[in-house]
Amino acid sequence: MKFFFDSNILIYVFDRSAPHKREIARGLLKDHAADGDILLSTQVLQEFYVAVTRKLNPPLDPDEAAHAIAGFADLPTVHIDNMLIQAAIRRSQASRLSFWDGLIVQAAQAGGASVLYSEDMQDGQVFDGLRVENPFKPG
Repeated sequence: MKFFFDSNILIYVFDRSAPHKREIARGLLKDHAADGDILLSTQVLQEFYVAVTRKLNPPLDPDEAAHAIAGFADLPTVHIDNMLIQAAIRRSQASRLSFWDGLIVQAAQAGGASVLYSEDMQDGQVFDGLRVENPFKPG
């Protein structure tokens, strides 16, 4: 079973302003990295870099963010191409998702993920066998 990590999960690994979410995100990363079942996409890595260097308070130093991405590079990563972009457009129209969320769903499916960890989409939602899980939901 593969678990696709949306960018917000990786961002919380470095977010000192949200200690509870940081602890959960770090646990997920550690557990799934040890099991070898994490899946990322090039979109996730791009979003991660922008968010941690511009939106975190305090932001990460760009070199520290680049170092984190270099570490993530060892993980399986779906590369966004024209076919995925076209599929994401269709997904966003059919499922009423933003284009960016549609691209996340399509990348997760292209990589063979069964679970998509994301705080941004509806917990429990299923897209052709891909289940969205919000690891930060209460209870």
